[in-house]
Amino acid sequence: MSTMQFDKIALIGIGLIGSSIARAVKLKGLAREVAISSRSRLTLERAEALDLGTHYYEIARDCVRDADLVIVSVPVGASGAVAEEIAGTLKPGAILTDVGSTKASVISQMLPHVPEGVHFIPGHPIAGTEHSGPDAGFADLFEGRWCILTPVEGSEAEPIAQLRRFWETLGSKVEEMDPVHHDKVLAIVSHLPHIIAYNIVGTAADLETVTESEVIKYSASGFRDFTRLASSDPTMWRDVCLHNKDAILEMLARFSEDLAYLQRAIRWGEGDKLFDLFTRTRAVRRSIIEAGQDTAAPDFGRHIKTTP
Repeated sequence: MSTMQFDKIALIGIGLIGSSIARAVKLKGLAREVAISSRSRLTLERAEALDLGTHYYEIARDCVRDADLVIVSVPVGASGAVAEEIAGTLKPGAILTDVGSTKASVISQMLPHVPEGVHFIPGHPIAGTEHSGPDAGFADLFEGRWCILTPVEGSEAEPIAQLRRFWETLGSKVEEMDPVHHDKVLAIVSHLPHIIAYNIVGTAADLETVTESEVIKYSASGFRDFTRLASSDPTMWRDVCLHNKDAILEMLARFSEDLAYLQRAIRWGEGDKLFDLFTRTRAVRRSIIEAGQDTAAPDFGRHIKTTP
């Protein structure tokens, strides 16, 4: 068991990330109380049935009262409204953070509502699956994964260190980053791949006569992986696109240029260019495995861990 780090942790939103945090906090004994809030009564009842917390609230401002650590885990487009709602009941000295995959937009939405004396430290655990809801979480989701902190100007060192220790205890490797730089990095490593997946699966769906037979029946691992990404939460990814649009559009432009280069190489039979590209991208895959961010073991069903 780990040493208790907070008397009370409040989780606003209890989907995949929120429920995984709740499970890890309970498993490691990091807080005396875990208060959970969701606007959905059904979601809240399911979280209670799973025994994810100690107290449950439909009203977020009631959930955060007296909390030492408040983690906002909602679609990024709702971040500002949540910050406005809970501002009046945040405890002086509390740490307020989030888990959204866009940071500049979240900061611009939340920061104006953060009361003086509350330590606002935006964050982003780079971990997840295509599943959503309180049942989707598991305690070791963050093991060996990165968590990026993007402290706002004037942030104090000790609360940052405290939040860093929290994520490290959950198993994450923690790094600090400028929020704009974070958004550009995530646009290429996460946002663009999901957009491409949504697009290619959408293209296949438009070919209805094919989709109803060969595409579904003979799906190879490449298309299956695209469908896995494209089954992620629509609300979350709609908000990501709208709230990181500049970085995403920049990466889409670059991708379009590289796609045109590939198209020309195929058209003109330029095998040397194709071989060079495929060799370079193969090396990227090997680097990801060597960095411990995936495994080379076959896993055709993409099974995930199921630690409670």
